[in-house]
Amino acid sequence: MRIGLIGTGRIGAFHARTLTAHPAVTELLLADADAARAAEVASELGAKATATSSPAGLFAARPHAVVIASATASHAELITAAAGRGMPVFCEKPIALDLPGTLAALRTVDAAGALLQIGFMRRFDAGYAAAREAVRSGRLGRLHTVRAVTSDPAPPPAAYLPLSGGLYRDCLVHDFDALRWVTGREVVSVYAAGSDAGPGMFREADDVDTAAALLTLDDGTLCTATATRVNGAGYDVRMELAGERDQIAVGLDPRTPLTSVEPTGAPATDKPWPGFLERFAPAYEAELAAFLRAVRGETANPCDGYEAWEALRVAEACEVSRREGRAVRIAEVGADPG
Repeated sequence: MRIGLIGTGRIGAFHARTLTAHPAVTELLLADADAARAAEVASELGAKATATSSPAGLFAARPHAVVIASATASHAELITAAAGRGMPVFCEKPIALDLPGTLAALRTVDAAGALLQIGFMRRFDAGYAAAREAVRSGRLGRLHTVRAVTSDPAPPPAAYLPLSGGLYRDCLVHDFDALRWVTGREVVSVYAAGSDAGPGMFREADDVDTAAALLTLDDGTLCTATATRVNGAGYDVRMELAGERDQIAVGLDPRTPLTSVEPTGAPATDKPWPGFLERFAPAYEAELAAFLRAVRGETANPCDGYEAWEALRVAEACEVSRREGRAVRIAEVGADPG
């Protein structure tokens, strides 16, 4: 298979290494707005990878499928361009930063009959998969409480914030997708709050550095989701699920940056997770392997574009709730795409 990859920044370069190592990939075509960066990544990866002049040049080379890891603002246009050419697409979230842009891209994909897989990597993490199985098997009994945590060790560059869509759309959207996937339920209402009391760049971008949301699922399960950009202890992503029979945790391991102050508590980790690539490296590799299998027709699409639509609706509802200081029902935000 000849695969095209657009975007060779941190996550794009990681995907490039994953794809060139995959036995089904015979050639990888790279494109980036920074042509020198694409050429550098291609050189590092050897003969299996080639830098093209631009996304247009990549499309002209007719790869069998396209992986999009470019800047967020370019996703919808590139998805549309690839789908219009009949190319299967893997795209990092989000499709777009708003619901109309997301839906327009999805309509184009549908009209073309193309495959679009969205990069919600937590669906391919062993811990989240085990939690899903525990819920579906009935091991926990009736699920009554879920607690989701995503904490970055340090803020992103200030220039990134105005382009990110904000903490709910950029960061917590992963938790919203994981909640839906693990529980098999839909979010029906949210109440959200945020704080911009940290670095001034968040206030300048009209964003928050820390956020929390209370979400109610369609079966009455209560969920909390919290996120921060300023967790100096390290990268911390967890999910706790409590039922009438048992309680389990995802992301609780010797590298979790959480220190017990109890006399008999476990010692603090001496090697906390530094970031998302280190924590979720196997999941990133697994989702691309799944994409290649879907392209070959061996499996169904594991995460189509409408999954991104639903997670974004929850994020949009949280943003409305934060700004207006009230509970917001998901039905208020974005019509059912049908």
